Amino acid sequence: MNNASGGIRPPSPIRLGGMRARRRRARRAIVRRRMVAIGVVVVVVTVGAVAISSSGSSTKAVPRVPVASLVSHTVAAVESGVLPWSLSAPISRELVLPGAGSALVIAGGLSAGQSSASGVFSLDTVTGTLSALGALPSAVHDAAGASVGGHDLVLGGGSPTTTAGVEAFAAPVGASGKVSPIVAGQLPQPRSDAVGVTIGTTAYVVGGYDGTNPDANVLATTDGQHFTTVATLAVPVRYPAAAAFGGAIYVFGGQAVTGASAGQAVDSIQRIDPATHQVSVVGHLPGPLAGAMAAVLGGQIYVAGGAAQTGATASPGPASTAIWAFDPAKGTMLNAGNLIVPTSYAGIAVVGSRAWIVGGESSGALTASVQMLTPNPLFGAAGHHGAGSPYYGATLLVADRGNDRLLAMTPGDHIVWTYPSASAPAPAGGFYFPDDAFFAAKGTEIISNQEENHTIVIIGYPSGKLLWSYGHPGVSGSGPGYLDQPDDAYLLRNGEITVADALNCRILFISHSQVPVGQIGTDGNCTHHPPVDVGYPNGDTPLADGNVLVSEIHGSWVSEYTPQGTLVWTVHLPLAYPSDPQQIGPDLYLIADYAKPGAIVEFNRAGQILYKYAPASGLGALDHPSLVELLPSGVFMTNDDYRDRMAAIDPATGALVWQYGTPGTPGTAPGFLNTPDGFDLLLPNGTTPTHPITG
Repeated sequence: MNNASGGIRPPSPIRLGGMRARRRRARRAIVRRRMVAIGVVVVVVTVGAVAISSSGSSTKAVPRVPVASLVSHTVAAVESGVLPWSLSAPISRELVLPGAGSALVIAGGLSAGQSSASGVFSLDTVTGTLSALGALPSAVHDAAGASVGGHDLVLGGGSPTTTAGVEAFAAPVGASGKVSPIVAGQLPQPRSDAVGVTIGTTAYVVGGYDGTNPDANVLATTDGQHFTTVATLAVPVRYPAAAAFGGAIYVFGGQAVTGASAGQAVDSIQRIDPATHQVSVVGHLPGPLAGAMAAVLGGQIYVAGGAAQTGATASPGPASTAIWAFDPAKGTMLNAGNLIVPTSYAGIAVVGSRAWIVGGESSGALTASVQMLTPNPLFGAAGHHGAGSPYYGATLLVADRGNDRLLAMTPGDHIVWTYPSASAPAPAGGFYFPDDAFFAAKGTEIISNQEENHTIVIIGYPSGKLLWSYGHPGVSGSGPGYLDQPDDAYLLRNGEITVADALNCRILFISHSQVPVGQIGTDGNCTHHPPVDVGYPNGDTPLADGNVLVSEIHGSWVSEYTPQGTLVWTVHLPLAYPSDPQQIGPDLYLIADYAKPGAIVEFNRAGQILYKYAPASGLGALDHPSLVELLPSGVFMTNDDYRDRMAAIDPATGALVWQYGTPGTPGTAPGFLNTPDGFDLLLPNGTTPTHPITG
C-alpha cells in the first residue's frame, strides 16, 4: 500500500489463459460423467482400504471405516485457495464489501508501514484487476463496514486514534465507476475494531472499543446517520468475527479489552437477537480466537483464520489456517478445511457462491494474498477426516523421488504407509529414483519405474512384497532385459507392462514373463519420425481403446499410437517440455509443461491450447511439474517437482487449493517432500479414477 496516495497499487496481470466459460462447463461435464462412471458419488465415503503405521512397519489390513454420509443434512466442507494474482502491496484491517458483478470494493486499511489508508478500489475477482475509485475523507483502518440503503458505510475506525465518523459512498460499485465518499454521520461515540453486519435494510455495528474501554452496545442504523442500541454483548470484545443467519447475529471470539483477560482472545460464541434484544453465549470455539473472518455461504456460517492473543500487550499470535463450519443448533464448530495462507485481520466479502479474503496478517507481517472459499461437497463433509481435501475419500500415492520412497496418504494428509520400510525392504539393487508409481490390480499392487536405476518393479500393496521386476539395477542398455531411463510404467489389464524407455527412444510392451512383445520406435533413433521413430518419449499413457498417448521431448510432440505401432494422430505443441499427456474428453487432453515457470495445459488434436495455467511467480507458480491429472473433485493435481510439493489447482479460478510439502524446502519429515515425481489415487472400492482402465 502506498499511504501517500491512500491506495493499493494494481496487482501484476493475471497469467491465466483460455479460461472461457464454455471450457469450464465442458470440463465440469466431463468430471461429472467420469464420477458417475467410476462411482465416486457414493452415500458412504471411506478413508481407504488399509491403515498402516507411519513408520511403515505394520502392514495389517483393517476394515474400511465410514467417515461421512453425504446426504442432504450434512454440511459441505470448504474448497479454499489462494489466487495466482495478488495485490501489489500488502494490506490488512481494511473493509471489503461486495461490488458490482464479480467485483469487490476495498476501502481504507493499514499499510505495511502501519499507516492508515484512504483509498477506495474495485477488485475484479475474475482477472485480478484493481481499479481506483476514489478516496475516503479520512484515512482509516479497523472500521466496521456495511451496505445499506444503496450506500456502502465505513463506520468509525482508527485514524490512528479511534474516530466516530461515518463515511459513505454509493453502492454497488464496479471497476468503471467512481465514488465521492462523504462524511454522512457520526457514531454515538468513537469506535474501532468493530464489525458490521447487514440484515435486510438495517446495518448493525458489533463489538469494538473507544480507544480505552470496550463498547458492548450493538448499534442499528438504516441510513448511517441515526443509531439505536438494540442489544448489549454478554462478552464485550474487539476484533470479533460476525455473521447474520436466520435473523440473528452470531459473534465469534474476539479480544478482551479489560479485566483479567485483557489483551487475550476469547473463545465465546454469542448470539444476538435484534428483535428481542437478547444476547446469549451459545457455544465456544475450539480455542481463543481474534481477528477471524466469518461469512455465510450456501446457508451455512463458516469462520476462517484468526489468531490467539497472548498477554496484555495485545500482540497477535500466529495466524491460523483453520476453517470451521458453525452448527447453530448445537453451538459447535466442525472442521471444514484449511486456508492455504494462514491469515488474520483481513477483509472478507461474499460474491455469488464464494467468499473472498483480501490481505490480512500472516507470519507476523501483512500479506497481499487474495484467497477464496466456497462450499464443495466433493471436498468432503465438515466434521469428518479430510474435510477440505481435493482427494477426499481416496488414498494418495506419491513417488517421492528425491527421498527414494513411496508414500501413501489419507485425505487429512497423514502418511499411513511408506516403502521401503523395516518390514518391506528395497529389492536387490536398491529402490532408487522412483519416477512414477501407479496402483494396479484393484489397488493390491503398485507399479513403479526407477528412472536412473533403469528398473521397473511391481510390489504388493500394502505388503511391499516384490512381485515382479524388469531391468538391471544401475545398468542401462537396450537389449532384452535392459532399459535406459524408463518412464511411466503401467500394468495393463492383459498382464503386459508398457513403459516409455526414454533414452532408448522407444515404447516397450513387456509380457509378465519378462519378454518384450511389442515396440514403438527404433532403438536409438531419437527423432520425431512417425510411425518409425519417436523423439525421446517420456509418456505412454494407456487409453480406453487400447492405444497409447505418447509425449516426445524432442520437438514437443504428442501422438496417439495403436499397440502395433500405427500412428492415429500427432500434433506439435508450443511447450518447452511436454510431459505425461492424459485424455480427459473425446477431443480434450491434459499435459504438464516441465519447465520453469511450469504450466498446466489443455489442448485438442488440432493443437489448439484451450486452457493454460502458468503464473510466473507467487505461491501458485510451478517449477517443473511432470504429471497433472484431473481429479474427481474437478481440480487439477500435479507433482511440482522442483518446488518439493504436490499441488492442486482449481481451473475455474486458477486458485491453488491444496499443497503438501514445503515449497522449495526438501525434507523427509511429515509435511516435507523431495522432488516428488509421480502420484496416483485409489478409491475405497479399489478403482483408480485417473486411469480406470489400468487400475
